[in-house]
Amino acid sequence: MRLNIGLVLLILFLAACRKGERITTDPNAKLNISNKEILFDTIFTSVGSITKRIKIANKNNDAVKVSEIRLSGGSASAFSININGEQTQNKNDLIINGQDSINLFVKVSINPNSTSLPFLVQDSIILNTNGNKQVIQLLAYGQNAVFVNESTINTNTTWTKALPYIINGSLTVKGWASLTIQPGTKIYFHKDANLNIEGNLMVNGTLTEPVLFCSDRLEKIYSDEPGQWKGIFLKRTGYGLIKNAIIKNASVGITSDSLSINNNPKLILSNSIIKNMQVAAYIGYHSELLAFNNMMYNCGNYLIYAVGGGNYNLKQNTFAGYNLNFPRKTASLSFSDYLSTDAYNKLQIDLTNNIIWGSLTNELDIQKKTAAIVQLNLWSNLIRSTNSTYNGYGNILNIDPSFIDKEMENFELSASSPARKKGADLSNDPYFTGYLNKDIKGNTRISPSTLGSYEK
Repeated sequence: MRLNIGLVLLILFLAACRKGERITTDPNAKLNISNKEILFDTIFTSVGSITKRIKIANKNNDAVKVSEIRLSGGSASAFSININGEQTQNKNDLIINGQDSINLFVKVSINPNSTSLPFLVQDSIILNTNGNKQVIQLLAYGQNAVFVNESTINTNTTWTKALPYIINGSLTVKGWASLTIQPGTKIYFHKDANLNIEGNLMVNGTLTEPVLFCSDRLEKIYSDEPGQWKGIFLKRTGYGLIKNAIIKNASVGITSDSLSINNNPKLILSNSIIKNMQVAAYIGYHSELLAFNNMMYNCGNYLIYAVGGGNYNLKQNTFAGYNLNFPRKTASLSFSDYLSTDAYNKLQIDLTNNIIWGSLTNELDIQKKTAAIVQLNLWSNLIRSTNSTYNGYGNILNIDPSFIDKEMENFELSASSPARKKGADLSNDPYFTGYLNKDIKGNTRISPSTLGSYEK
């Protein structure tokens, strides 16, 4: 009897083994990959070399045959792979038993000081199992950079143009600290990364050396792709001065929360370009924006979306509501005193010498939904709008500004533009000397100035 019981147990054990080793051809029997994107963000100093591990698990009860594991770039790739201890560029007919796994090791060897390398070096590992193609993306930076991974800035810090900065995850400038960014600095954001300002942000770009904020995907196919990173967030205690910057390809360029809690403006934005945003160039929640000589265009829903009241002083800007990526249905500039039933506030708007134009018949929407006070100064703007009350006070309604070539993103004005020499005199404006006496290209403004951010 004992012998029979032992025999039965042995048969069951062997059957279980055979079951785990039996190869299934079921197309639903996919592999579980621990990480489908591998980013090598080591700070390289000479020849970069680092190894990362990927676990490939078969969580099915039966074995699967991986007909192909292949490094897409082959021998020309900067990457190399090791499969369970075997260095190879490809492997065929690899069997992974049921409830078992293998280790795949990936190594990158590049010289980041080589100017011939692209900024981001890419390849992929391709796995084919029962007709299923699974891909592991491999990314490494091909040039030296300063890498900032999910961290905070706790002391006054200055960034220079010596090396680009790459942000992975969230970077937060704490309330007692300042981040100063010098001319020519380039700041790249990995997928879904963002910059949070609880303290102070000082962006000191110049006409010849602007500061760049963009995605780390620099291939041509991604050059105008919105939504690649999250954006810059000015928190309740945060302040910003941004001049001569290019901010592109995020979800929202700048998001600003709350009014200033002291005598300093919440945000001064000047001589900057914000473009290719998935949602908006700027979003303000009961906040404050002083914007002079800026160019905003190609954003998903809005160029400026300001709700819950706030203070908005916008002069000599070009707002071009043309969208190459999304079917936009909302006005480029949208202001409201209302945020929710218990969040509404005074709204102050000063729009002077701007061009507010785009593909819709109404590109300016100012809403008063509550008993909150709305103070509006609307002087000498060229506006595309169905609201006839905007007429007067030097405003020009529904006459095309005659951009040189909007399809080629040239929003300078033709010689016959109706916006030429129609601006109000701003020589007594408190921000004239510091910001408004020259246009976005450094040309001196001569009164009466040309509307928008370009004087000539």
